[in-house]
Amino acid sequence: MSMQQQIQEKISNAIACKHLNVINESHMHSKGTDSHFKVIVVSEEFLGKRLLQRHRQINEILKEELANHIHALAIHTYTPDEYAEHDSEVPASPNCLGGSKLD
Repeated sequence: MSMQQQIQEKISNAIACKHLNVINESHMHSKGTDSHFKVIVVSEEFLGKRLLQRHRQINEILKEELANHIHALAIHTYTPDEYAEHDSEVPASPNCLGGSKLD
């Protein structure tokens, strides 16, 4: 199973998602490793939770991957209403300035 599939599966098993998109952005950052990802998670479970709480929830779900495989993870979490307000648009990920890109 690819890292992208593993992330998708772990999040979807832990959170009731209205929308989940896991994007492998490794090609923009590193050479030959799947280590840079963006996750877009839309869930009713985020109602009443601050952004920090939402991000901590995703970090906890992916703690093994973050400790051993993922170099960068852009997390975008929304309630369904918030996602609709953004017209389903999320910010672009920043450029990576370190790691294997410099090798």
